Amino acid sequence: MVSEQQPILTVTLNPALDLSARVSAMQAGPKLRLSAPVWEPGGGGVNVARAIHALSGSALAWVALGGASGARHLALLHEQGVATHVFDVTGDTRQSWAITDDEDRQFRLQLPGEGWTDAMAAQARIDIVAHAKGLVVLSGSQPPALSAEFTQDLVKDLGTGRVIIDTSGPALGQLIDHPLDRARPLVIRLDQAEAEALAGQSLASVADTHAFAKALCARGVAEHVCVARGADGSVLVGAGGDFHCRPPGVSVRSKVGAGDSFTGAFTLALARGTSPAEALRLGTAAAAAAVMTPGTQLCRAQDVTRLTRECTLHSMGA
Repeated sequence: MVSEQQPILTVTLNPALDLSARVSAMQAGPKLRLSAPVWEPGGGGVNVARAIHALSGSALAWVALGGASGARHLALLHEQGVATHVFDVTGDTRQSWAITDDEDRQFRLQLPGEGWTDAMAAQARIDIVAHAKGLVVLSGSQPPALSAEFTQDLVKDLGTGRVIIDTSGPALGQLIDHPLDRARPLVIRLDQAEAEALAGQSLASVADTHAFAKALCARGVAEHVCVARGADGSVLVGAGGDFHCRPPGVSVRSKVGAGDSFTGAFTLALARGTSPAEALRLGTAAAAAAVMTPGTQLCRAQDVTRLTRECTLHSMGA
């Protein structure tokens, strides 16, 4: 029996229409003949909602879309049965490409997306708050020219303990460098490269990552800090305890969507009342399941179920 869950709203400020295809070899000069493309609706929050849907959960995907590519993006979401609220923007929704060659090397190309005005940003905040009934996941990059304070302002609007953030760039730096006094995110998630850039040093071991995440929590950046370490799993630090979860070894076909699959499964577990530690286990399994799928495909439920039993979770000392 599927557990009841509180509502989840995923927010995608800068979505992308994702294309994946194969090529015999990537080289400069000649025309390169691609295989038939696979199109998917993409962007951090969109993928989080898709992963939640794949795991028999429910989420409303708040997504900023515009133009012909935005219409195609929305049609693909509807085909997949993902509940969607569209925030209309000017210009075409951006596209991104994941091209894989015969040596299974993957080349990922992304366009920046359309810039936002201050008026659009203010209206977006109002609209997001109006549709937020439970947990809110803000995932993915920001549109060009959007203020780095946008995410912080949204956390203030929504209040402490509701927002799960998986973003990058100036928005992430703002959250880390200037913790909020009166409201803080429920979770901030970073990948290994982001964590090392913010730490200003290599985080070579799990213990190094644990110390870094512990320091962020001590500064009040979020109630929980989660740092992904790729094939080495993820570290979660927070008031409920500190944990490391390592996935089993799997065959890697594409790393696209692993982080979003993690966030989707992790959020769904929390929305169903699962402990943060067990949510970490489910997220770790979902990330491992995602790398087993080709192109821009996300995790598959049957793989997540199997891999969850094979993930190794242990408590870390204070």
